[in-house]
Amino acid sequence: MIGSPSFVFQAMHIGLVTLEIFIPDAQSLKEKRFVVRSVKDRLRKFNVSVAECGHQDLWQRSTLGIVSISSDHLVLEQTLNAVVEETEKIVNGSLSYQIDYL
Repeated sequence: MIGSPSFVFQAMHIGLVTLEIFIPDAQSLKEKRFVVRSVKDRLRKFNVSVAECGHQDLWQRSTLGIVSISSDHLVLEQTLNAVVEETEKIVNGSLSYQIDYL
């Protein structure tokens, strides 16, 4: 079309971290929610999206999905690694994780 703007699409990189958190000291869902909320609040500084994706009915386990998007793969990788390190500090290393790039 004449006069229509041309768009140049830049590559976008999407990263997904799946965290399995074990909370041995939680004696109720309320205590678990406190830990999950503190993780979500602390990860806010990384500008990522966080959602509890599994084990909502268990007191001592939680699965979190964390997603970020960036035009630079290296920046994305550094951000997601920092997210994992920060979460390990909060839950004292009681977690396992997987990072996927889409």
